[in-house]
Amino acid sequence: MKSLDRLISPRSVAIIGASTDAGKLTGRPLAFLEKYGYAHEILPVNPRVSSIGRHPCFADVKALPHAPDVAIVLVGSSRVVNIVRDLAAIGTGAAIVLAGGFGESGPEGVQRQQMLKEAAGTMRILGPNTIGLVNVTDGVVLSASAALGVNALLPGSTALVSQSGGILGSLLSRTDALGIGFSKLIATGNEADVDVSDLIEYLIDDPATKVLALYLEGLRKPQQFRDAALRAAKAGKPIVAFKVGRSSAGAQSAVSHTGALAGSDAAYDALFKQLGIIRAERFSDLLDFPLVLGGGRHLAGRRLAVITSTGGAASLVADAAGLAGFDVPAPEPATAQRLNALAIPDAVLDRNPIDVTLAGVTPQYFRGVIEAVLESASYDAVAVILGSSSMTQPEIVGEPLRECFARFDKPIIAFASPHAPDAVRHFNLAGIPTFAAPESCAAALSALWRWQNAPAPAPTIVAEKKPSDAGILAMLRPGPLNEYESKALFAKFGMPIAREFCAQTPVEAQACAGRFDGNVVVKVLSRDVLHKSDVGGVAVNIATADVTAACKRMAGAFTAATGLAPEGFLVQELAKGVELIIGFKADEQLGHCILLGMGGVAAELYKDTSLRLAPITRNDAREMIDELKSAPLLKGYRGRPEADIDALLDALMAFSDMVGTIGDHLLEAEINPLFVGAKGNGVRAADGVVVVKAPEC
Repeated sequence: MKSLDRLISPRSVAIIGASTDAGKLTGRPLAFLEKYGYAHEILPVNPRVSSIGRHPCFADVKALPHAPDVAIVLVGSSRVVNIVRDLAAIGTGAAIVLAGGFGESGPEGVQRQQMLKEAAGTMRILGPNTIGLVNVTDGVVLSASAALGVNALLPGSTALVSQSGGILGSLLSRTDALGIGFSKLIATGNEADVDVSDLIEYLIDDPATKVLALYLEGLRKPQQFRDAALRAAKAGKPIVAFKVGRSSAGAQSAVSHTGALAGSDAAYDALFKQLGIIRAERFSDLLDFPLVLGGGRHLAGRRLAVITSTGGAASLVADAAGLAGFDVPAPEPATAQRLNALAIPDAVLDRNPIDVTLAGVTPQYFRGVIEAVLESASYDAVAVILGSSSMTQPEIVGEPLRECFARFDKPIIAFASPHAPDAVRHFNLAGIPTFAAPESCAAALSALWRWQNAPAPAPTIVAEKKPSDAGILAMLRPGPLNEYESKALFAKFGMPIAREFCAQTPVEAQACAGRFDGNVVVKVLSRDVLHKSDVGGVAVNIATADVTAACKRMAGAFTAATGLAPEGFLVQELAKGVELIIGFKADEQLGHCILLGMGGVAAELYKDTSLRLAPITRNDAREMIDELKSAPLLKGYRGRPEADIDALLDALMAFSDMVGTIGDHLLEAEINPLFVGAKGNGVRAADGVVVVKAPEC
């Protein structure tokens, strides 16, 4: 991390390509360093002038009096590689490369970026294609962003790391008006060297940073990101992440249901859940969530008191809170009695929202109401509505609100009902999280609840590549396996399989059916058609005497639909229970994913699924079950017998073990349906799909 110290908290800065015109992009970095009070050495490099302001200029990198801690490189892409090589040669700590035209611009740019990395050697690189960084804590501005033309940089406890320089500027441009401060703002650009994971690691140890906000387009080093995020959680520093690209989730088609259900965005969602990262659903959440997460206040429960002088705005907040899972209960008798004793004319104080009405808009009344609610054991948090008076007389509510905020440690937030940007800024600067939208109030409190109540993330586990015995390796023939072969593979890893027999002819199939007590399921076998029910290849609840005829009918329908002949027939016990799906898909960015969902032929229709990245823990498996909308069916819904959840957990862990062992050989794998029987009756895999990768040449 010492190399990043020189990048983020430098004692000397070289500006390569500095301009004398502060209005130009190449003139801004020096102007911003001076504007925001950088107190250390500035070394402009420009061969055409002898000085810029009070700073002597140098003709080139080799003419610098010593190696700077950091250099911000403002020249075009064609000159960058040679400049970086010269900087590395003199021992520069780090270089910030603003120019584009590298990895983001096609094959030639990719090659140029590789040359840049080679030229840098051990010198750290931020970028290329970055707008730079701002260390608000230490007054270090190493950026050309026009957003830095704001009146002031407000210090705060949130560090923003963005893979987009434009988004960094977009957020920065909003902060002054909102009264929101940052500790650090860093745009990583193409991440030729320094990436998001490196900066998380650095910021964990930054005493000025309490919350990390991330704007992500993708992850180049998923395992390092996992390690860094787990360390942040252990250090008690929340991470809020906004990940773009949600609309493209599931765009690529795949053979199995799992491929259609487990797109890249779903994989990121799973990653964030496993790491305890709070996902920002809206862009504004990147600013809103840190306001409450960095406040150091504990949300003991989900009971919210709403205090207002305007009924409509309070209803908006109460409604949003209810949708987010919060209760808005009326005051219990003791608190109601205390509130009524304030004798506020026309006030409605025995229900929630607690409405003081316009008659109660005085510092004395507001103080009394806020104190009573904060001291009540019935409420875990308080939302105060700022009415129209906040536009002209913010101190009517502001004075008692600040006093109570300082005296009590329950979470307190405010909602500005009118368009009152000055009031929002005023209260945020006072440390009271204040929002301009009712939904933001509820979303921010939900983020605090999730952070404080999330189970501790499991330590990072790299999937163990267990040696596969010869029998298993022999089963992994490239291409799709048929159902019988697929389930035989699952059984090797301890997954219970429905009792079944394989037959070559309809007559043999009927003989196999005679081994069962009662009716059976009959299926055609085919490696080429994996979803047999779509082409008439499955018959359920068939009597033994009818099996031969059923097989002949299925074979005819199958051939008519596909032009193929069946490889044989599968005769299976008639399993019962809740139908689920367990699946595997390799995500191109994040690795192996495991899916659990409602199964059967309607799996894709309902899309009731939960996803985690492999390997999973037993706690991950339990969370996956609980996240399903259909989970009540496993837990005795409306008199149903409770399902064998322990056996389901065992099956998920066995599936994860299989993925950890042979996942690199697989394109996809799926059990659908997995029948979960009543408690004590276990689970049975009734159908399966496995697609094996072709060997790499």
